[in-house]
Amino acid sequence: MSERLQPGDPAPAFSLPDADGKRVSLADRAGRKVIVYFYPAALTPGCTKQACDFTDNLELLAGAGYDVIGISPDKPEKLAKFREKESLGITLLSDPDKAVLSAYGAFGEKKLYGKTVTGVIRSTVIVGADGKVERALYNVKATGHVAKLIRDLELAPAGGEQGD
Repeated sequence: MSERLQPGDPAPAFSLPDADGKRVSLADRAGRKVIVYFYPAALTPGCTKQACDFTDNLELLAGAGYDVIGISPDKPEKLAKFREKESLGITLLSDPDKAVLSAYGAFGEKKLYGKTVTGVIRSTVIVGADGKVERALYNVKATGHVAKLIRDLELAPAGGEQGD
């Protein structure tokens, strides 16, 4: 089981291919805050909901100085399909050997329908502009997670609830 990150830990460096096969590294984002989230599989209901929630809130997050990067074991081709099908605006990275997932504590044993399995642990790590972990959230829910994150980061727009 990989070690979970704690606030203050240096964020593990990574360089992974995006949906177009172009390498993206955490170092590219130096000086910016980055929300790195880990999800089990593109094009599945929960992961789609989470990716769409991040995309829907991208303007708010970017306005507050956050970049959003989603990482899964999916191959770049599948990520490209996912991005096109759902019109995603976030950066999606491919980690098929699960090295980055493991380095961030987002791969290991988890409970699934009452059984213990090894797999991707849905997680979100917020990396500060200084490259250190500000928050590390594990076993998060796909639905409602982005809204909770925005509340926790105190980024909710003034004026309370948003209308449709």
